[in-house]
Amino acid sequence: MTHSDTATPAASRRGGVRRLISRPGAGVGLLAGIAGAAVALAFGEFIDGLVDTIPSLVVAVGEALVDYSPDWAVRLSIELFGEKDKAVLAIGIVGVSLIIGGLLGACAMAPRRRWVPFAGFAAFGLIGGWTAARNPMSPFVGSWVVALAAAALGYLTLRVLLRCAPAHRPARTAVSEHEPTEPAAGAPPDSAADASRRAFLLGVGGAGVAAVGFVALGRAVRGPSAAETARAGIDLSVARPPATTAAGGAATAVEPTATTAAGPSVATQVAALDTLDSVAGISSYVTPNDEFYRIDTALTVPQVDPADWKLSFTGMVDNPYELTFDEILAMDLQEHVVTLSCVSNRVGGNLVGNAVWTGVPLVDLLERAGVQDGADQVVGRSVDDWTAGFPTPLLYDGRNAVLAVGMNGEPLPTRHGFPARLIVAGLYGYVSAVKWIEEIHLTTWDAFDGYWVPRGWSKRGPMKTQSRIDVPGSGDRPVAGVTTAIAGIAWAPTRGISAVEVRVDDGPWQRCELGEALGDESWVQWHLPWTPTSGTHSLQVRAIDGTGMTQPEGPKDVRPDGAEGWHRVAVRVDAA
Repeated sequence: MTHSDTATPAASRRGGVRRLISRPGAGVGLLAGIAGAAVALAFGEFIDGLVDTIPSLVVAVGEALVDYSPDWAVRLSIELFGEKDKAVLAIGIVGVSLIIGGLLGACAMAPRRRWVPFAGFAAFGLIGGWTAARNPMSPFVGSWVVALAAAALGYLTLRVLLRCAPAHRPARTAVSEHEPTEPAAGAPPDSAADASRRAFLLGVGGAGVAAVGFVALGRAVRGPSAAETARAGIDLSVARPPATTAAGGAATAVEPTATTAAGPSVATQVAALDTLDSVAGISSYVTPNDEFYRIDTALTVPQVDPADWKLSFTGMVDNPYELTFDEILAMDLQEHVVTLSCVSNRVGGNLVGNAVWTGVPLVDLLERAGVQDGADQVVGRSVDDWTAGFPTPLLYDGRNAVLAVGMNGEPLPTRHGFPARLIVAGLYGYVSAVKWIEEIHLTTWDAFDGYWVPRGWSKRGPMKTQSRIDVPGSGDRPVAGVTTAIAGIAWAPTRGISAVEVRVDDGPWQRCELGEALGDESWVQWHLPWTPTSGTHSLQVRAIDGTGMTQPEGPKDVRPDGAEGWHRVAVRVDAA
């Protein structure tokens, strides 16, 4: 038995790739194929800038990968890269596409494989067309036309570049052993070969310039979207706190002032709170919009023109109806401070934020629809078909559940769901916080599972009690004998936080000072003065919620229903 007889399929494939790229002229084919793939991808980026509704090929393929990837891959990407997971995915798609383009170009230099580049670029167009057309916001025919045109442009780029390098064209294979092949000695004279090489390299450079130009032109012509233009003209200053709020279970909760014609806004009330924002390094009581975390499956932010948008109420309701954005703005808008967290937030993680949300109580909207008996699940659907569902009875237990149109005193940023989204206090975002929402559907609990449930996550997502040490942070070096602060945040919507305790090394648990909070649905800041001794110390924190329950020690992984555990930080204290 020969060695080749025992080679594994994987080894055979690797050997095939090595033989392919080691053939004479393979380097030329690789460069030409990479250039062709780059031009095709860049053309897609140009159209994406030119037409709002047609996604680039990179985005279209990326969204399909997100939808069809196994849960462990999506969870791993979030854990490793957090909010940068989309950028990493896009870079990976571009890199893999260029590599495949290079291999297709190398195939063009191999006898009997000259059909492979055509088939490869055709597959490129078919995959791009299918992934773009599946986006509910994209025109079906237009998506296919753009993808196929990009593939054709990439293939033509490859063929033109190979024609510029005649010295590297593959020899014609002989029909029989008595019929000679075109000899390698038939290559052009040195001067002609040099001219061919120059022409080829100029062609590759020109293709690179064209690719960069396509991308730059796409960025230049993009301009503000209709969503961004409309958002700039919206005034939410009429919004006020609600007349009544859920009873605060936390000792530090401050019930918002009742609404009056001249009542203070929540922003004014937040400014008047005795917060701990002055503690260096602690998370601010309200998270600025540009710092609020974003985790979703949209590779690019949907740009929804509110003039063309409607919110539909469907399913098990007596009076199905639709709302326009202007109709929502004309309603009695209320402001609520609610902490939102991602179920993938690990112990001590930053996938959590606290904001002032402006909107309309969801119960008021459902009352108009008339919820039927047995409709025990509320399902939200976004414009890109992402879904999440939660139990209907939760809407009537006193928590705030809002169709939000504003965030921290301004219209929702597009990356956070403009024109409207759902905010349900006390639930993780994966079961409730539908951004870019276009449908609210009433159904039974067993009839439908939201996007993440079939992927292994719990169907119920109540937010767990959590606490985090913000300071001392990574790289901080306190000085021995100098009083500093151990500080951070804790949250347990809708139960509130009644106490936070910190332990240094194996010492006793010490109660911390708590900042004020506008209700039990928001996080609370905490801090503890600490005069450290030199050396390395372990700091640990735990919270006690408004019902008297202590945060679980854990550890427990984020899957399937959120992490549990006490956040621990190691600190190196310098000698005085």
